[in-house]
Amino acid sequence: MEAVRSAAPAASAARSQVLKLPRGVGRVTPARLTKAMRAALASQDAQQIVVAALTVLEQRAKYERSTLSSPQVVRDYLRLKLADLEHEVFAAVWLDSQNRALEFDELFRGTLAQTSVYPREVVKRALRVNAAGVIFAHNHPSGVAEPSAADQVLTEALKRALALVDVKVLDHFVIGGSAAVSFVERGLL
Repeated sequence: MEAVRSAAPAASAARSQVLKLPRGVGRVTPARLTKAMRAALASQDAQQIVVAALTVLEQRAKYERSTLSSPQVVRDYLRLKLADLEHEVFAAVWLDSQNRALEFDELFRGTLAQTSVYPREVVKRALRVNAAGVIFAHNHPSGVAEPSAADQVLTEALKRALALVDVKVLDHFVIGGSAAVSFVERGLL
């Protein structure tokens, strides 16, 4: 019990240091982070807090089978997972028939500028997790979140392949830095 008491002030201090905002700032967005706050987020304590937050979100999604209720909820989660990677990753959030998250799945890992995606492997994975739907996401380490023509062609190919096994593609997000673009919101899907 003593160890818990001594750890609490340190955790509280780290939390207050990272989350301390000027009065009237309102909702925290990546654009509003100051240099000091970015430096605090780069610290070891802040990284542990981010890892802990992601763990809690994943456990809630997995065990409480939370409904991904809006593009903004999905966007925020995917930004946390993919924004800071130095290599391109193509991932899927597999969903049940009620659009509840089954799991986040890093399907393919690539280089700085590209990832090879194989529709056959995506279909096999969808069947393995017994998914009824999927939200795809990939990051652009360059920080530019604009979908390329190749991204659109790939998404259509995946949509056709998954339709053969009754898995619906609900969206595809491109994450670049703090920005995230939804294919559905852009009318691309």
